[in-house]
Amino acid sequence: MWNQFFLLEEYTGSDTQYVGKLHTDQDKGDGNLKYILTGDGAGSLFIIDENTGDIHAAKKLDREEKSLYVLRAKAIDRKTGRQVEPESEFIIKIHDINDNEPKFTKDLYTASVPEMSGVGIIRTALPDMSRENREQYQVVIQAKDMGGQMGGLSGTTTVNITLTDVNDNPPRFPQSTYQFNSPESVPLGTHLGRIKANDPDVGENAEMEYSIAEGDGTDMFDVITDKDTQEGIITVKQNLDFENKMLYTLRVDASNTHLDPRFIHLGPFKDTAVVKITVEDIDEPPVFSKFSYLIEVDEDVKEGSIIGQVTANDPDAKNNLIKYTVDRHTDMDRVFSIHSENGSIFTLKPLDRESSPWHNITITATEINNPKQSSHIPVFIRILDINDHPPEFATYYETFVCENAKPGQLIQTVSVMDKDDPPRGHKFFFEPVPEFPLNPNFTIVDNKDNTAGILTRKDGYSRNKMSTYLLPVLIFDNDYPIQSSTGTLTIRVCACDTHGNLQSCNAEALMLSAGLSTGALVAILLCVVILLILVVLFAALKRQRKKEPLIISKDDVRDNIVTYNDEGGGEEDTQAFDIGTLRNPEAREDSKLRRDVMPETIFQIRRTVPLWENIDVQDFIHRRLKENDSDPSAPPYDSLATYAYEGNDSIADSLSSLESLTADGNQDYDYLSDWGPRFKKLADLYGGDDSDRD
Repeated sequence: MWNQFFLLEEYTGSDTQYVGKLHTDQDKGDGNLKYILTGDGAGSLFIIDENTGDIHAAKKLDREEKSLYVLRAKAIDRKTGRQVEPESEFIIKIHDINDNEPKFTKDLYTASVPEMSGVGIIRTALPDMSRENREQYQVVIQAKDMGGQMGGLSGTTTVNITLTDVNDNPPRFPQSTYQFNSPESVPLGTHLGRIKANDPDVGENAEMEYSIAEGDGTDMFDVITDKDTQEGIITVKQNLDFENKMLYTLRVDASNTHLDPRFIHLGPFKDTAVVKITVEDIDEPPVFSKFSYLIEVDEDVKEGSIIGQVTANDPDAKNNLIKYTVDRHTDMDRVFSIHSENGSIFTLKPLDRESSPWHNITITATEINNPKQSSHIPVFIRILDINDHPPEFATYYETFVCENAKPGQLIQTVSVMDKDDPPRGHKFFFEPVPEFPLNPNFTIVDNKDNTAGILTRKDGYSRNKMSTYLLPVLIFDNDYPIQSSTGTLTIRVCACDTHGNLQSCNAEALMLSAGLSTGALVAILLCVVILLILVVLFAALKRQRKKEPLIISKDDVRDNIVTYNDEGGGEEDTQAFDIGTLRNPEAREDSKLRRDVMPETIFQIRRTVPLWENIDVQDFIHRRLKENDSDPSAPPYDSLATYAYEGNDSIADSLSSLESLTADGNQDYDYLSDWGPRFKKLADLYGGDDSDRD
């Protein structure tokens, strides 16, 4: 029986390491028993001699990898294969040796400690270590086993130590004075320049804020802090004026925003710099004394009257002269003008409040020496009302009175309108015209509310006696000067029922007028139809009537129309007959070949004697000219005279069949077939033997 074996790790001998021996009492030493080993590492790490039971370690073992192995052993009979004893279990333990040095869990450690720190696990060697001087440190740590005794192993690691920042440094300006220039016309909010204070701290400890502490420009300038760059930006707060002040001096503070109470004793965490700003003079446009002008003028002001004045001056030190003009885009009708030197505005045309109660014009002031420098100002001109329009009826009134009307009946209420607009409001009065102070038919009653009523004055009216009455009404207002007008009401007499409802006004006359108009219209239409028929018949008869040829009438002085019955060769035969030769022999061209017939050298047109060489024609023309000149009945102006002269005999041979019979032989007319399709019929008639027999 056994419990466990012990074995050293990392055996370095040349032979296998002996572990132990298994033995059973049944072993007689005759070699009949066989020892078998199973379990952890059996056959690979641990080998047993099956005859003797000796166990050896075949490989070097490492306790740090596995410190305990559990094995099972049994002995069997070689002949029968039966176990001589039950299987038993045993343990092989690996004894540790100092074969591993101490190892840190990390090859590199990173640690941080605030600067100016006190005691800690990793302690600072100096009392006041400053991050600004050195921020990174590297420390090597060694660990030894066996309490550092001889034969022990050791390991090392590296620790990177970073000193973190604390706000122990105030901001400092790199220079004590800053200088900036600014034109006087810069707009508000313009950035003039940047200043920056340096702070060795980092992060929020380096954040700072800029402010203007004092100076003569605290109300003219401002400073803002750029959070990204930690710079102070000088901006314009008020409009600058070179003529007013040319130089400003500011004191600007830069202070930390996050203070550390532990280091307040080191002093104030801020710094101050002087900022000087020089204002540069530029040529500025003229400046008006007001932002806008309001001028009120009566509408009855005379042309050329001065209605107001604008003033402007040059803000520059030179004080250049200024001229004034009216922007004609705002005064297209040229109603106003301005004196170019003193800015007095005067009228060019009459004013009318009723058509244009307001005029909005723009005045331009320009420097004479530098026309590019100009400024504009609006001028609002209000036209004040003058009572220059008389009151008039507000609308056209269609007034009627019933035939059965009684005295005192109201037949119409009238109201008026006035284009004027008096400040105290309208007040109108109604009266009869002075020429007819007392009207026997109607009465005008002023209602005292800018209206008037028309009342009847007699009992009953007759359409037959008088169908329409004209009632003039005098209307006037109470403004100064008083304006008045006369409005005339047309009152028709109409038939009404017992309740006073209108039934008809002059109905009989209207019906009669309508009947006459219809009859007249029918008569006019009949006349128009008859006239149209006569015109058509006359035109038809005129077409059918045969006209006398103009050539017969010797007294006809119009251009004679000569008709030639030569059909020629149609559209293709455009040169079959030249009429111009008869009218002007000098303009006659030489004989031309036909374009629809292929020319042949056999058949050539013989040139004739020129017509102007024909003595008969010359004698004939001169004789007729003499007769016309001596004719007392000839017209006293040039006219076209046509002479029926047929000329002398033709030089061409005759084509008559009568003459062909006297010929010695048969005539050959085959050449007619070559003259084209126009002569095909003639070629068929005269060509060939069939035609001779016929």
